[in-house]
Amino acid sequence: MHSTVQTVGNGSARETGGTVRDRLLDAVERLLVKGGVDAVRLDAVAAEAGVSKGGLLHHFPSKRALVEGVVQRLVDRFEAVLPGPDAPPGAYTMAWLDRSIPEVAPEPGTAGRDEVPLALIAAAAGPEVLDVLQRHYRAWQERLDADGLPPGVSTLVRMAVDGWWTARLLRLAPPHGAAHVELRRLVTGLIDTGAIGTGRVGTGNADSGPSSADRAGPGRSSTDPAGSAGESR
Repeated sequence: MHSTVQTVGNGSARETGGTVRDRLLDAVERLLVKGGVDAVRLDAVAAEAGVSKGGLLHHFPSKRALVEGVVQRLVDRFEAVLPGPDAPPGAYTMAWLDRSIPEVAPEPGTAGRDEVPLALIAAAAGPEVLDVLQRHYRAWQERLDADGLPPGVSTLVRMAVDGWWTARLLRLAPPHGAAHVELRRLVTGLIDTGAIGTGRVGTGNADSGPSSADRAGPGRSSTDPAGSAGESR
């Protein structure tokens, strides 16, 4: 993939590359983080991406189309790392946690893996964008409910994830350092305990079947963020 370094307005350098469409969506994400939906103006997006306004309009005819494109790409990235229906009990819920809450809390003021906050910010663009999120969340909740854990466990994990992101997005005293690590350990333990309780997943002992790390898939632990190679940040 061809990549170049572009100098932006403040004199800093930024690596560019990929398709024009991806560059435009990357620009929208940066503007959303910096200034919310109001910062996403066609001229600003074109300048941020280093393309002409005509080039932007060729791919996205309106601001709403830009924001919808960002949300759909976030959804696609998220779903790409979630296991299918044949996965062991708890695997989908564990992947949901892995993809949403990193093992170590992001430093205050850093962007981190901000798919969920970006989607929430983007939803402020209007009911059409919010509808995209609501539709996918309904499907995700159905899949969580069918993950083979005791009733309510997967939903409780999702509520913990949603609460963590809301606290971070609104700066409502989100946990940092050891408190973050302990929170994640407790939520992971909830999934493991629920999966063990089904009688179909063990603790990782030789005679008891796969652990949460095994369920997470080869090459990564149960607490490693999944699918990070596909992210632009």
